[in-house]
Amino acid sequence: MQAAITDIDPFDLPEWLGTHDVVWRSDTGLGAGHLVRGRLTADGEADVVCDLLAVDEAYPAPVVDDATRLRVHQAWRHGQVVIGEIDSRMLLAVPGTGFGPDVVLDALGRLARAVGAKAERYAALLRLTG
Repeated sequence: MQAAITDIDPFDLPEWLGTHDVVWRSDTGLGAGHLVRGRLTADGEADVVCDLLAVDEAYPAPVVDDATRLRVHQAWRHGQVVIGEIDSRMLLAVPGTGFGPDVVLDALGRLARAVGAKAERYAALLRLTG
């Protein structure tokens, strides 16, 4: 079943994402496949759910429809990331079928830019397995 991504405007996100030091913490390991559960945290602020979704996974069924996949690829090519929501969970949609540390850091840097923060204010705490 293909997921429908509802776009989120970066201006609708909590202000602290652009003003605080932010850590993305994975709740599942990077080896989990095309969807890695996680959350954005900052001292003194309530966590924001933020999953990572690789949109090119196609077996046993495509993750997203072709139009969404194309939009994600276009945004990525232009230095952006699609910020959206599925089932009330915020996500960053990226090209590919899985995640390595470099893709995670690149996606977070693009999120930082989208909310007006400097990329050096963002960090990632990754789980390798689990």
